[in-house]
Amino acid sequence: MKLSARNQLTGVVRSVNASGIMAEVVVDVDPSQIVSAITNASVERLALKAGDKVTVIIKSTEVMIGKE
Repeated sequence: MKLSARNQLTGVVRSVNASGIMAEVVVDVDPSQIVSAITNASVERLALKAGDKVTVIIKSTEVMIGKE
């Protein structure tokens, strides 16, 4: 799979929690975790489950940082 997005991280699905029409997917990307909110239809289409090796693709036009 080739994509224009440069921010691609390989990880392993830790959990998939479906609620309503959305699901929260937690991916272990050592040494951190990334949480993605995607539709349940996407979870089903990709057949996502804990233990799956996946690529997290981050495509954003804005990154914000805050400090107290």
